[in-house]
Amino acid sequence: MSPASRRVDSLIVGAIGLHGGMDNLELRAEADAVLAELVGAPGGSARLREDQWQAVAALVEQRRRALVVQRTGWGKSAVYFVATALLRRRGFGPTVIISPLLALMRNQVESASRAGIQARTINSANPEDWDTIHGEVERGETDVLLVSPERLNSVDFREQVLPKLATTTGLLVVDEAHCISDWGHDFRPDYRRLRAMLAELAPGVPVLATTATANARVTADVAEQLGTGAGEALVLRGPLERESLRLGVVRLPDAAHRLAWLAEHLDELPGSGIIYALTVAAAEEATAFLRQRGFKVDSYTGRTENADRLQAEADLQQNRVKALVATSALGMGFDKPDLGFVIHLGSPSSPIAYYQQVGRAGRGVEHADVLMLPGKEDEAIWRYFADAAFPPEAQVRQTLAALADAGRPLSVPALEAAVDLRRTRLETMLKVLDVDGAVRRVKGGWTSTGQPWVYDTERYAWVARQRAAEQEAMREYVSTSQCRMEFLRRQLDDEGAAPCGRCDNCTGAWIDSAVSSEALTGAAKELDRPGVEVEPRRMWPTGMPALGVDLKGRIPAGEQCSTGRALGRLSDIGWGNRLRPLLAENAPDGPVPDDVLKAAVAVLADWARSPGGWAPNVPDASARPVGIVAVPSLSRPQLVGSLAQGIASIGRLPYLGTLTYTGPDSGHAARRSNSAQRLKALSGNFTVSEDLAVSLAGSSGPVLLVDDYTDSGWTLAVAARLLRRAGSAQVLPMVLAAAG
Repeated sequence: MSPASRRVDSLIVGAIGLHGGMDNLELRAEADAVLAELVGAPGGSARLREDQWQAVAALVEQRRRALVVQRTGWGKSAVYFVATALLRRRGFGPTVIISPLLALMRNQVESASRAGIQARTINSANPEDWDTIHGEVERGETDVLLVSPERLNSVDFREQVLPKLATTTGLLVVDEAHCISDWGHDFRPDYRRLRAMLAELAPGVPVLATTATANARVTADVAEQLGTGAGEALVLRGPLERESLRLGVVRLPDAAHRLAWLAEHLDELPGSGIIYALTVAAAEEATAFLRQRGFKVDSYTGRTENADRLQAEADLQQNRVKALVATSALGMGFDKPDLGFVIHLGSPSSPIAYYQQVGRAGRGVEHADVLMLPGKEDEAIWRYFADAAFPPEAQVRQTLAALADAGRPLSVPALEAAVDLRRTRLETMLKVLDVDGAVRRVKGGWTSTGQPWVYDTERYAWVARQRAAEQEAMREYVSTSQCRMEFLRRQLDDEGAAPCGRCDNCTGAWIDSAVSSEALTGAAKELDRPGVEVEPRRMWPTGMPALGVDLKGRIPAGEQCSTGRALGRLSDIGWGNRLRPLLAENAPDGPVPDDVLKAAVAVLADWARSPGGWAPNVPDASARPVGIVAVPSLSRPQLVGSLAQGIASIGRLPYLGTLTYTGPDSGHAARRSNSAQRLKALSGNFTVSEDLAVSLAGSSGPVLLVDDYTDSGWTLAVAARLLRRAGSAQVLPMVLAAAG
């Protein structure tokens, strides 16, 4: 046994020794009665397990700070709801729960009401209720306030609401506490603000941090932060074995086989469940195909409207659908005890994240199936989304200098004009700097505090190495011959890890990997169907005049491009798999492949046949394009040129040539920049040649603008503006691939 394990055991034993008296027995009986109400069995035999009781007693009697690391389904929510009821009866303030899980919030508000606990939630989905809820909290009408961590980054909430909560709360709960630690797989800067709230809590206020997925290093980090200024935190860590789960991997040759397998075997899986996909596009593709095959499934992604999410959750709860096909937007917080299966259409990049997601299944049933269908595209998708690493020091210093020189708050769009970082990455960096004290969020944007700040090179490098190690672990998980549950438990430093005796490696595969030719043909047809819409840019980025580019506000209607088309998205599991190698940074240039050209022509034909034709909101736009113009490419001139000329030849359209590129040799092909920097790099670097201008002048129909790829959309916007100013009546973008 390790020293850490002995320490935890001694803490538990010590806690047991402190709770042996009659008063303690009465408190235990009261706690069990609350639990019975919570689970809907008033007067029944519901009883807290001994480990749950130890946590409740630590909070209510000892008023300690505790970290509970227990597997999904252990009953962490029961601990803090029972503790809340006991503390409220004794006159203490409301419980504040910090949780990133909107789905879980909704579940918990409902379950709390069964025990007479009035719970309310403040998150991005209910801003219209915030003022009312704040009033209820101040009047003592709310027992539990669930708050999303993003609220901690709101200036008004942080300055007006948070100080009051810190002084009046009776119990602080930090759910998914591994997010506090940047050593963990799911670090969220907003969580680091909890340090300030912990320091401001009134003396004796208990704190409970909970997670199902913390390895030894994350556990130590979180415990240290909890214990700051309040003595050593109690750590209660249990085994992570999930006796109900049967893990397996089904290795299939391609995406079509995987969709066909789903269609053939989904009905064989118990009950209803979740099918996780790595991208929004993959989730939508799988949903469309399964619906065609007669399955009742819903899509649940970051693009799903809130009302539709609520309906999808309710449909799964009531078993009205066989599955939700979801991205990580469904998160860890969906609480359905009888969830019968979890399937992964592609491998997540972290074994800890994978354990979290599979832990949704089998919480209230004896058996649940967990299957992974890894794909060849998985690692390409990992790389595509690997944009969360902390920026290099030079970019951080550039941001700090821009804020210091401004002398006033700067919004994120305004900062984009000074710092070449995509918006999401810039916002994350600012939150980290805010927590570190180097910047501060105020009304109107961000300001510099002037405080010295040190770039922690060693820590950021370690986190990057950790991410790489997690990806390697997932490769090993797919190919390992050892017990899969044991493998996952060891990744979380669970010292009791042992063979489960249930997974496919322990007992042999229990489900057939074969698919019929009919299902395979149907899946291939679905994935081979090309064509997605490409929305045009309609507003210029903020701050362009500061960069010497005189563009601002709305792009005039007479200078915009129309909604365009792409063959597919790079994140697709269909055409994305074909396009990613073709458009990779190190891919050789060459003529467009015949199958890609043929698909592009099919997209154009479908586009022309769509309601309203080429541009449904533009008069006379249903007419054929009068010609084709290519965007000049420094990296793939043969690909783009042959694509444009091939479309012209097959479609019997005039090929009018390319725009002229007059910029530097480094080119306009830089990707993953923010909008302001991207537009700056493009502005003034294209011209319309005299011959092209003559061809465009007086043309009454639209021009087809051809390029290989669109990410930000600014190349198409700049090119379209030039063409329309030169006389084109309409510009219709056609690209091979779109991002996202």
